[in-house]
Amino acid sequence: MTWLRAFGEVVRSGLTIEETRLEPLLALRTAAGVAIVIGPALWLVSPAYAASAALGAYSAGGATFQRTWRPRKVIALGAGAALALSTFVGYLAAGRLLTFLPLLAVWAFAAGMAWAVGSTAGIVAATTVGSMLVTITLPTSVGRALEHAEVIALGGVTQAVLILLFPIRRWGAHRDALADALAAVADYARRLRHDPTAPFDPEPLMTARDAAAVTPSQARTRPPTLHGPRGLAERMRPVVAALADPDVGAPAEGPGRDRARELLDAAADVLDAVARSIRRGTPAEVRPGSTDVLRVDEEHEVLEGPARQAAERLVELLGEALEIARSGGARGRTPTLPGPAGAQFLVRPTMFRLVPVVLRAVRRELRRDSPVFRHAVRLAAVATLGYLIAARLPLGHGYWAPIASVMVMRPDFHRTYARAVARLAGTLAGVALATVTVQALGPDAHVFGALAVASAALSYTLIRTGYAYSQCFTAAYVVFLLGMGGQAWEQTVPERVVLTLLGGALAMLAYVVFPAWETTRLPGRLADWLAANGRYAAAVLRNYAEPTREHHADMRRALLASREARAAWQEAYDRARQEPVRPRGLTSREAQEAQEALKGFGRAAMLMESHVPRADSRVVPEAERFADALEADTAQAAVDVREHRNPDWGRVEEALHAWAGAAGDRSPVVRREAELQKQALEDLATAVSRTPLERDVGSAREEQRVRAAAAVQGDGSGPARRGG
Repeated sequence: MTWLRAFGEVVRSGLTIEETRLEPLLALRTAAGVAIVIGPALWLVSPAYAASAALGAYSAGGATFQRTWRPRKVIALGAGAALALSTFVGYLAAGRLLTFLPLLAVWAFAAGMAWAVGSTAGIVAATTVGSMLVTITLPTSVGRALEHAEVIALGGVTQAVLILLFPIRRWGAHRDALADALAAVADYARRLRHDPTAPFDPEPLMTARDAAAVTPSQARTRPPTLHGPRGLAERMRPVVAALADPDVGAPAEGPGRDRARELLDAAADVLDAVARSIRRGTPAEVRPGSTDVLRVDEEHEVLEGPARQAAERLVELLGEALEIARSGGARGRTPTLPGPAGAQFLVRPTMFRLVPVVLRAVRRELRRDSPVFRHAVRLAAVATLGYLIAARLPLGHGYWAPIASVMVMRPDFHRTYARAVARLAGTLAGVALATVTVQALGPDAHVFGALAVASAALSYTLIRTGYAYSQCFTAAYVVFLLGMGGQAWEQTVPERVVLTLLGGALAMLAYVVFPAWETTRLPGRLADWLAANGRYAAAVLRNYAEPTREHHADMRRALLASREARAAWQEAYDRARQEPVRPRGLTSREAQEAQEALKGFGRAAMLMESHVPRADSRVVPEAERFADALEADTAQAAVDVREHRNPDWGRVEEALHAWAGAAGDRSPVVRREAELQKQALEDLATAVSRTPLERDVGSAREEQRVRAAAAVQGDGSGPARRGG
């Protein structure tokens, strides 16, 4: 993708309105927290204290809107404490540049490394940098600085108390995650009616698994309905795929195919009903016609063999899901604490036990090629440079420049540039709106305080519709807050616009100087996905060779690792398509073809998983040899892909040939699924293999193709194809 096209995508992304469900009650509760701390501080103490209290309450409230599975009150308390600490420490070092700049650089670097834990931690940590830059100008002594820090922490406590007293949709995010997983399987079943090889995105299942991990205290209060249906969704996915697949399930045409379509449609209706039940907390209601379809008649059933087994298994799983949803989880028991026999729920570490987990995550990212480490370096450099430049300008409130940089910067190119554009657009609109309002109403601290609360409420309401639209009211909120403190709009408005522009420009320039392009990481991500898929497929095959509980646990772990590797590849691939750099190692066409091949390989393993025998079933000895060959070849192929060599499947071919020639083959369906895996691996080799001449000219051809596509888009003669 050229830089011109990349900027076009950035502008469109930054100003796009995201379709999402608004949550006005949550916004109202959070804005009430801001009002509760502003009012008493303004009336009883001073505007400066009111500004500190407003900063703590506003930032802590904004942190609770980030996606997290921990209790919102814990997030509010943590954000308030972190803001208070950054304020106090910043003031202690703020007297001289010699002490403040190193502190700012270290604090910003630590905030950047917080992305190793997750996006919520990274965003909250960036907010603490902004707090350090703003509030160090308010106190006049160490004692006053401690008081301001306490007031800021009080803002976080206020938000936490409101969350405790007025809970809105308790466990709502967890319910939504589980409902989305069930709805995704329902949508998959409907698509399989028309396309038996339709792809499935496992992201909703991965999100549901993240949401299912709880602390021991959460496990004691979690609704029983949230404990169980996720496992049903996980088991249904391979079953519906096996039922629809013409190679190992229902026939491609005829009564068997019609029957499979009926079952898939009924399964989708049931899963949608269960998803609605879990999302709303009401008993499930299913159309009578769907329940009639879900009856496997022993005498008149047209499905036979593996297809009939899949149909019976699907009906059994749907019955379990309906029983949970219709009863509201009355039969389910609240999970107990994990014992020696193994955990009965996914354990999430408590806040104190999270410390070593965080340290390990940060240590893993402390390397030069890590996007998180490079983001932390950029954040530290830009924060200090922006502070120095703004301090030399003949403008007040110079902290706005580094704050703008810190708040828009993200570990990847596209989001950094899109947020920079969105912040500038939102700031311009917000300060214009605030200026007109101030001119119309005149200076009044109490009026400004009320307007600041109203702006905060609108910012919270629009926080998930797009950064530009939320930032519009955030800018107005800041202008009203400064006006409450006695700053004239003629001073604040031009300064904020100019310094926001400076901060955004520094953030964008930093990514050009010290980038972390995902394009160069694509071969490694593809190799990781290939190796993980190979281990998963081998684990499934070993369950056929020796169906034991240990092998089943290995299969589950391998499946989760495969999903994580696929998610990492997909994230890197999506980012690479938006980067203005030439392909390196993999062209866009090769990456697309390799992705489709690995999806087919994973799908073949999933089909095989749907027929995994039970412990008392007969074994398939040939599967063990094929599993060893598959795991060895995919591991070596991962090394070859990473080092730009052509992969080879010699051991897989030999093992499959021996399997086909084995006397008394009792597993034709399993062998057919193994053949599908072999075909997918051959497609992968075709996608990534190149002759020496092709390796030399491949990048040049790709660059020419991207330029031609950009030219076509520019003159409007046809749709442009996306480059790598």
